[in-house]
Amino acid sequence: MSFAASATLDALHCLASAHPSRDTSREGTLDRARELDRFLQDVEKRAYRIAEIAIRDPDDALDIVQDSMLQLVRAYGARPSDEWRPLFYRILQNRIQDCRRRRKSRSRVIAWWTGGTRDDDDETPDVIEQAAGDEPERALRELPERQQQAFLLRNFEGLDVAQTASAMGCAEGSVKTHYFRALQSLREQLGEHWA
Repeated sequence: MSFAASATLDALHCLASAHPSRDTSREGTLDRARELDRFLQDVEKRAYRIAEIAIRDPDDALDIVQDSMLQLVRAYGARPSDEWRPLFYRILQNRIQDCRRRRKSRSRVIAWWTGGTRDDDDETPDVIEQAAGDEPERALRELPERQQQAFLLRNFEGLDVAQTASAMGCAEGSVKTHYFRALQSLREQLGEHWA
Protein backbone atom coordinates (compact mmCIF):
# COMPACT_ATOMS: atom_id res chain seq x y z
CA MET A 1 0.00 0.00 0.00
CA SER A 2 1.32 3.43 -0.91
CA PHE A 3 1.60 6.28 1.59
CA ALA A 4 -1.28 8.01 -0.18
CA ALA A 5 -3.63 5.01 0.01
CA SER A 6 -3.38 4.90 3.79
CA ALA A 7 -4.17 8.61 3.98
CA THR A 8 -7.14 8.28 1.59
CA LEU A 9 -9.21 6.30 4.07
CA ASP A 10 -8.67 9.06 6.57
CA ALA A 11 -9.54 11.59 3.86
CA LEU A 12 -12.98 10.09 3.31
CA HIS A 13 -13.76 10.23 7.00
CA CYS A 14 -12.44 13.78 7.44
CA LEU A 15 -14.13 15.15 4.34
CA ALA A 16 -17.45 13.55 5.24
CA SER A 17 -17.33 15.03 8.74
CA ALA A 18 -15.82 18.41 7.78
CA HIS A 19 -19.22 20.03 7.33
CA PRO A 20 -21.79 17.73 8.96
CA SER A 21 -24.54 20.37 8.88
CA ARG A 22 -24.08 20.97 5.14
CA ASP A 23 -26.12 18.94 2.70
CA THR A 24 -23.13 17.47 0.86
CA SER A 25 -23.69 14.73 -1.68
CA ARG A 26 -21.95 11.45 -1.18
CA GLU A 27 -20.63 11.62 -4.74
CA GLY A 28 -19.14 15.08 -4.12
CA THR A 29 -17.32 13.78 -1.06
CA LEU A 30 -16.01 10.80 -3.01
CA ASP A 31 -14.83 13.07 -5.84
CA ARG A 32 -13.01 15.28 -3.35
CA ALA A 33 -11.38 12.25 -1.71
CA ARG A 34 -10.27 10.95 -5.11
CA GLU A 35 -8.80 14.34 -5.96
CA LEU A 36 -6.93 14.42 -2.65
CA ASP A 37 -5.74 10.85 -3.24
CA ARG A 38 -4.38 11.78 -6.69
CA PHE A 39 -2.56 14.75 -5.18
CA LEU A 40 -0.99 12.59 -2.46
CA GLN A 41 0.05 9.93 -4.97
CA ASP A 42 1.62 12.63 -7.11
CA VAL A 43 3.78 14.04 -4.30
CA GLU A 44 4.55 10.95 -2.22
CA LYS A 45 7.77 9.76 -3.89
CA ARG A 46 9.35 13.21 -4.16
CA ALA A 47 8.30 14.06 -0.60
CA TYR A 48 9.86 10.83 0.63
CA ARG A 49 13.08 11.60 -1.24
CA ILE A 50 13.19 15.13 0.22
CA ALA A 51 12.66 13.78 3.74
CA GLU A 52 15.21 11.01 3.25
CA ILE A 53 17.87 13.45 2.04
CA ALA A 54 17.15 15.83 4.91
CA ILE A 55 16.93 13.20 7.67
CA ARG A 56 19.25 10.47 6.32
CA ASP A 57 17.08 7.69 7.68
CA PRO A 58 14.56 5.83 5.49
CA ASP A 59 12.30 4.81 8.38
CA ASP A 60 12.10 8.31 9.84
CA ALA A 61 11.54 9.73 6.34
CA LEU A 62 8.63 7.33 5.82
CA ASP A 63 7.09 8.36 9.15
CA ILE A 64 7.52 12.04 8.32
CA VAL A 65 5.83 11.73 4.93
CA GLN A 66 2.94 9.67 6.32
CA ASP A 67 2.42 12.11 9.20
CA SER A 68 2.53 15.04 6.77
CA MET A 69 -0.06 13.45 4.51
CA LEU A 70 -2.38 12.69 7.40
CA GLN A 71 -2.00 16.21 8.75
CA LEU A 72 -2.84 17.69 5.35
CA VAL A 73 -5.92 15.48 5.03
CA ARG A 74 -7.17 16.16 8.54
CA ALA A 75 -6.49 19.88 8.73
CA TYR A 76 -6.65 21.07 5.12
CA GLY A 77 -8.47 18.42 3.07
CA ALA A 78 -11.52 20.66 2.70
CA ARG A 79 -9.42 23.61 1.44
CA PRO A 80 -9.23 24.38 -2.29
CA SER A 81 -6.96 21.94 -4.10
CA ASP A 82 -4.65 24.67 -5.39
CA GLU A 83 -3.63 25.35 -1.77
CA TRP A 84 -2.64 21.75 -1.00
CA ARG A 85 0.87 21.74 -2.51
CA PRO A 86 2.37 24.64 -0.51
CA LEU A 87 0.49 23.55 2.61
CA PHE A 88 1.75 19.99 2.28
CA TYR A 89 5.36 21.05 1.85
CA ARG A 90 5.09 23.43 4.80
CA ILE A 91 3.84 20.54 6.93
CA LEU A 92 6.62 18.32 5.57
CA GLN A 93 9.30 20.90 6.43
CA ASN A 94 7.86 21.29 9.93
CA ARG A 95 7.94 17.52 10.48
CA ILE A 96 11.56 17.40 9.28
CA GLN A 97 12.42 20.19 11.74
CA ASP A 98 10.64 18.34 14.55
CA CYS A 99 12.63 15.19 13.80
CA ARG A 100 15.90 17.12 13.81
CA ARG A 101 15.03 18.73 17.16
CA ARG A 102 14.15 15.35 18.70
CA ARG A 103 17.43 13.90 17.46
CA LYS A 104 19.41 16.80 18.87
CA SER A 105 17.67 16.53 22.25
CA ARG A 106 18.13 12.76 22.27
CA SER A 107 21.81 13.21 21.41
CA ARG A 108 22.29 15.60 24.33
CA VAL A 109 20.60 13.22 26.75
CA ILE A 110 22.72 10.31 25.52
CA ALA A 111 25.88 12.44 25.80
CA TRP A 112 24.96 13.43 29.34
CA TRP A 113 24.00 9.88 30.31
CA THR A 114 27.15 8.31 28.85
CA GLY A 115 29.47 10.99 30.17
CA GLY A 116 29.91 12.92 26.95
CA THR A 117 31.04 10.14 24.65
CA ARG A 118 28.63 11.31 21.97
CA ASP A 119 29.06 14.61 20.16
CA ASP A 120 26.33 17.18 20.90
CA ASP A 121 25.88 18.15 17.27
CA ASP A 122 25.91 14.52 16.10
CA GLU A 123 28.38 15.49 13.38
CA THR A 124 30.17 12.15 13.47
CA PRO A 125 30.43 10.99 9.86
CA ASP A 126 28.64 7.77 9.03
CA VAL A 127 31.15 5.54 7.23
CA ILE A 128 28.46 3.40 5.58
CA GLU A 129 26.59 6.49 4.37
CA GLN A 130 29.76 7.99 2.96
CA ALA A 131 30.63 4.80 1.10
CA ALA A 132 27.11 4.18 -0.23
CA GLY A 133 26.12 7.72 -1.16
CA ASP A 134 26.81 9.10 -4.57
CA GLU A 135 28.51 12.45 -5.00
CA PRO A 136 25.48 14.62 -5.95
CA GLU A 137 23.41 13.34 -3.05
CA ARG A 138 26.27 13.84 -0.61
CA ALA A 139 26.66 17.41 -1.87
CA LEU A 140 22.93 17.99 -1.34
CA ARG A 141 23.10 16.64 2.20
CA GLU A 142 26.01 18.94 3.01
CA LEU A 143 24.10 22.08 2.06
CA PRO A 144 22.88 24.25 4.95
CA GLU A 145 19.32 23.37 5.89
CA ARG A 146 17.51 26.34 4.31
CA GLN A 147 19.53 26.07 1.09
CA GLN A 148 18.73 22.38 0.93
CA GLN A 149 15.02 23.08 1.44
CA ALA A 150 14.91 25.76 -1.26
CA PHE A 151 16.82 23.60 -3.75
CA LEU A 152 14.72 20.48 -3.17
CA LEU A 153 11.37 22.28 -3.27
CA ARG A 154 12.27 24.21 -6.42
CA ASN A 155 13.93 21.33 -8.30
CA PHE A 156 12.40 18.10 -6.98
CA GLU A 157 8.87 19.38 -6.54
CA GLY A 158 8.91 22.18 -9.10
CA LEU A 159 7.37 24.78 -6.81
CA ASP A 160 7.64 28.37 -7.94
CA VAL A 161 9.25 31.04 -5.75
CA ALA A 162 5.96 32.08 -4.10
CA GLN A 163 4.93 28.48 -3.33
CA THR A 164 8.40 27.70 -2.00
CA ALA A 165 8.27 30.78 0.23
CA SER A 166 4.91 29.64 1.56
CA ALA A 167 6.19 26.10 2.17
CA MET A 168 9.34 27.35 3.90
CA GLY A 169 7.58 30.08 5.86
CA CYS A 170 9.84 32.87 4.62
CA ALA A 171 9.90 35.77 2.15
CA GLU A 172 10.32 35.23 -1.58
CA GLY A 173 13.61 37.14 -1.47
CA SER A 174 14.94 34.65 1.08
CA VAL A 175 13.97 31.75 -1.18
CA LYS A 176 15.85 33.35 -4.07
CA THR A 177 18.92 33.91 -1.90
CA HIS A 178 18.92 30.37 -0.45
CA TYR A 179 18.36 28.85 -3.89
CA PHE A 180 21.14 30.91 -5.49
CA ARG A 181 23.59 29.98 -2.74
CA ALA A 182 22.63 26.31 -3.03
CA LEU A 183 23.28 26.39 -6.77
CA GLN A 184 26.59 28.15 -6.22
CA SER A 185 27.70 25.59 -3.65
CA LEU A 186 26.62 22.62 -5.77
CA ARG A 187 28.41 24.01 -8.83
CA GLU A 188 31.59 24.46 -6.80
CA GLN A 189 31.42 20.89 -5.51
CA LEU A 190 30.10 19.11 -8.59
CA GLY A 191 30.91 21.33 -11.55
CA GLU A 192 28.64 23.31 -13.87
CA HIS A 193 26.87 20.34 -15.44
CA TRP A 194 25.37 19.11 -12.13
CA ALA A 195 23.46 22.20 -10.96
